[in-house]
Amino acid sequence: MGAGHAHRLYRHAESPVHRLPPHCKLTAVFCFVLVVVCTPRTALWAFAAYALLLAAVAAAARVPAGFVLRRLVIEVPFVAFAFLMPFVVPGEQIRLLGFLDVSVPGLWDAWNVLAKGTLGVTASVLLAATTELRALLLGLERLRLPPLIVQIASFMIRYGDVVTDEMRRMSVARRSRGFEARGPRHWGVLAKSAGALFIRSYERGERVHLAMLSRGYAGTMPVIDQATASRAQWTAAAALPSAALAVCLLGWAL
Repeated sequence: MGAGHAHRLYRHAESPVHRLPPHCKLTAVFCFVLVVVCTPRTALWAFAAYALLLAAVAAAARVPAGFVLRRLVIEVPFVAFAFLMPFVVPGEQIRLLGFLDVSVPGLWDAWNVLAKGTLGVTASVLLAATTELRALLLGLERLRLPPLIVQIASFMIRYGDVVTDEMRRMSVARRSRGFEARGPRHWGVLAKSAGALFIRSYERGERVHLAMLSRGYAGTMPVIDQATASRAQWTAAAALPSAALAVCLLGWAL
C-alpha cells in the first residue's frame, strides 16, 4: 500500500477509537447505519438516543463538536430535498405558521430523510476523523472487498492530488496569459483545458502501469501491514451497533 496519506477529514489524536483496527470500525459503522435505517420514523426518541451514542463516540475519540458540524455541510443537498417533501408529497394537509399548507406524510418523509441522513453522515465523519485513508484501505482489504476495487481506490487517493496540482498549473498558465472565464464564450477554452487534462492524466496512468509491470506487478499489490483485531477490540467496536440495535428493537416494540 505504500506510505500513509493524511486527509482533511482525519484528526490525529490518541484515543481508544483511533486505536481500533480499521475493519472493526468499518463493520461497526456499517451495522450502525443499517440499524438506523431500519428504525421506525415515528420513534423520535430513538433518533435522539442514536445522537447521544454518536456524541459518546466523539467524546471518546476526542473529536470536537465543531469539527463534526463543519463537515456535515456535505448533506446540505439532502436537507434541501427533505424540506421540499412536505410541499410535494400528497396526503392529509395541515397548516403551519398560520399560512403554510403542508402534507403530513411529507413531513414524516422529510423527518425520516433528515434524521437518518444526518446520523449516517455523522457516523461516517467520525470514522474518517479517526482512521487514516491507508488504514481504511487495509480494513476494506481485510473485509474481503474485491482487490481490484481496493487498488482503484488506492490509486485514486494517491493521484488525486497529482491531477489537482496539474489542473492548478494549467489555471495559472491561462491567467498568466490574460485569460479570465467571464461567460459562455469562454467555455470552449475551459473545455479544451479539461480535454488536455484528461489526456495528460491518461498518459500518466499508462506510464505508471508500465512501470508497475516492469517491477513485477501481476494484478495484486503487496501488503506491508496486516490489519488484525483481537476479541476485545471486536467487542469494543460492537458496542455502538449493539446499543443501537437495542434502541431499534425497543422502538419497534413501543
